[in-house]
Amino acid sequence: MAEILQYVHKDGFFHRLTPLSKIVFIIAISLMCIISINLVFLAILVIALLVIAFFCRLHQEVLQQTKLILVMSGVFIIITLITMPNGATLGYLVPPGIPLIGGSVPLTQGALEIGLILTFRFMVLIFAFQLFLISTQPRDLVHTLEKMKMPIDYVLMFIIALRFIPTLQIEGTRIHEAQLARGYNPGTGFIGKIRSVAPIIIPLVSNALLRSNVLGLTIDMRGYRTGKRTHVRESTLQRRDYGVLFAMVVASCGYVVLLMKQII
Repeated sequence: MAEILQYVHKDGFFHRLTPLSKIVFIIAISLMCIISINLVFLAILVIALLVIAFFCRLHQEVLQQTKLILVMSGVFIIITLITMPNGATLGYLVPPGIPLIGGSVPLTQGALEIGLILTFRFMVLIFAFQLFLISTQPRDLVHTLEKMKMPIDYVLMFIIALRFIPTLQIEGTRIHEAQLARGYNPGTGFIGKIRSVAPIIIPLVSNALLRSNVLGLTIDMRGYRTGKRTHVRESTLQRRDYGVLFAMVVASCGYVVLLMKQII
């Protein structure tokens, strides 16, 4: 079963980078995609991230979120078409020949462009965060965030949240399989999927609350906030890290120059 936001043990280029280099990478890419409203530039960012994923042998894990991206892309475009009719009318979502409601939802150029911008931004953020999380071990990320003088409480909450997501996914799948093994038949189609949620959500939430209680007791028993922590492995910047940091600085400066010229 493919787990989301789960570290994947490989020996690619992205895995050999220190977490600090990857944090700078994801911040730079995220700021670029959030600020830019140029469809061509956003499409280039998406292609660049996919190329990096193929180069680092992480394309299979990154492309696992394709279904989510397609669904959310359709949602973004439909919402913008309904709520932000702007520009030239290209057509209608509801054909004009339908009585009473025909031609009520115009398909405008401005709304379509905004929907595509939101879609590309969502794709860039998903791909960038996926590359970062599946190539970084949680302990290395904790050490780096501690060196950046981030409060340990926030670091702990962030790491626990990341670890809970794949854990809940695995447990939700097991509960669903157990319900099916017991003969539970929620039906087919959209109604069947809705009926199948309740028998999964209730035990999943109950188990998550129990696990959080055990986790809190474990943290207290291990002497959290007492004494100075030491690390088995220290991460230091290598040549490849300096290369990535230099590339991000150059890309950011070039982006600012193009932004000042109103090109992107």
